[in-house]
Amino acid sequence: MNRAPTLDDFMLAGIALACGLLAAFLLRILLRWLGKHADRTRWSGDDVMVDALRSVLPWSAVIGSAAVAGAVLPLTHTVQHQVNQTLKVLTILAVTVGAARVIAGLVRAVTNSRSGVAGSATIFVNITRILVLAIGFLVMLQTLGISIAPMLTALGVGGLAVALALQDTLANLFAGIHILASKTVQPGDYIKLSSGEEGYVEDINWRQTTVRALSNNLVVIPNGQLAKTNMTNFMRPEQQLTILVQVGVGYDSDLEHVEEVTMEVIAEVMTDITGAIPEHEPAIRFHTFGDSRIGFTVILGVGEFSDQFRIKHEFIKRLHKRYRQEGIRIPAPTRTVALQQGSLPQGAVAIPQQRIPEDEPGEVPSTRLD
Repeated sequence: MNRAPTLDDFMLAGIALACGLLAAFLLRILLRWLGKHADRTRWSGDDVMVDALRSVLPWSAVIGSAAVAGAVLPLTHTVQHQVNQTLKVLTILAVTVGAARVIAGLVRAVTNSRSGVAGSATIFVNITRILVLAIGFLVMLQTLGISIAPMLTALGVGGLAVALALQDTLANLFAGIHILASKTVQPGDYIKLSSGEEGYVEDINWRQTTVRALSNNLVVIPNGQLAKTNMTNFMRPEQQLTILVQVGVGYDSDLEHVEEVTMEVIAEVMTDITGAIPEHEPAIRFHTFGDSRIGFTVILGVGEFSDQFRIKHEFIKRLHKRYRQEGIRIPAPTRTVALQQGSLPQGAVAIPQQRIPEDEPGEVPSTRLD
């Protein structure tokens, strides 16, 4: 248009902008109300979508009102074209950011629901967000009239050089994807590597896996190293596991009585201690005639790896107390050394040897010389 803008034109443009701002304000109030209702649902996907729409819809209302205001004003063809292009770019930017937040949030929700833990596998979230933003950027360039074909060609040639320069980084990236896709390790699992590192998997990102040890320290392991090493996952194929507790009693003990008393202690521990599995059927297996004791193994069921320490602690305390009450003896290792007269050179002194394992407390060992 060639005519000069009038007061009515400015008033109409102002009304359009005011309506857009009012609509943005009302949309924020509506989305805030929807967000409160979404928090009450068990599905986390509605929280993600409401959070993304809270930033997209108000801006879309403002951009739409600006487009109406630009159409009302008698602008020249060049200025009108520039305004329209700017508004298109802003619209694409808002939609791209909102779509990236929605899709990345849904991927995070799916990851959390499958792993069943608070931590998330950010590698999939980051890859999804980058892909959506890249597509939005290409659409924006195409809207501005910039051909993306030469750019894609340049990216293909440059990508080869980048791939050669970032071999270790890309190896860790694809190793992390392979680990998560194969479901050998998921966030929340307790793992132990052949090199000795162990703990709960906190996160698996594009380069490394973060493991939290029981000492609350973080161990950072490159994905490539994790994929190549021997590893034990204590939560696959199921989280519950059995633990073995080694016990020994004297040869003068009534094994039937020992088994009966031990089963009573097991029943108490399985019922009273958090993390135990009462429905798991315990077992007692005598297996060794030792030097000073008859050894047997107690098999207990625990809910997950870290529960075993608490259960072992309570079981050993209660079993030791009950054995003392029942008169069941837990002997310490002893060794009898027989020396014959004249078997040693003149002036030599015989020093008996004895061995006491540190993990088998008991009575003071005795040594008899014949």
